[in-house]
Amino acid sequence: TKDREPDAQITVFSNPRLLAPVRAFVASLAERTGFEELLCCQISLAVDEAVANIINHGYRRRHDGRIWIYAWVLEAAAPGLCIVLDDLGNQVDPQSIKGRDLDDIRPGGLGVHIIREIMDRCAYERRSPGGMRLTLVKYLPQHGGLSGGPAPSSGDQSKPVADPHARTQP
Repeated sequence: TKDREPDAQITVFSNPRLLAPVRAFVASLAERTGFEELLCCQISLAVDEAVANIINHGYRRRHDGRIWIYAWVLEAAAPGLCIVLDDLGNQVDPQSIKGRDLDDIRPGGLGVHIIREIMDRCAYERRSPGGMRLTLVKYLPQHGGLSGGPAPSSGDQSKPVADPHARTQP
């Protein structure tokens, strides 16, 4: 799928006021991919947590950072949704990104845990020359199928483009 453009993409600034439109975009896309309502909400929550982390940690709450969100509808052998979030914020070692211990009861700090619990695949990586990339994948439940969803297309489309925003960012 390296030659396949994302099925949908949006770019937002690192402003918390834009979290609601991002959630709506992701939930709507998940619904059209064939996910049940609860999973649509969960997927949009995972992306919301990821974008909030980019705003708070990557851009240190600056409102002028850009966040690129790309989505691919996965079909073929493993239908579902792949969402890639790219930013130009501060880089961190992907191995250091860990959720807070659930026994540590206090507000905040559960975003990474929530993301990893909801999504089937979650991979953080440094981008070159700067910023981070988060790849999230959620597969349709085996019994759910694509009934009411988009028509299947040919080919294995289970991996995202290597660097999707290289083509879309000036």
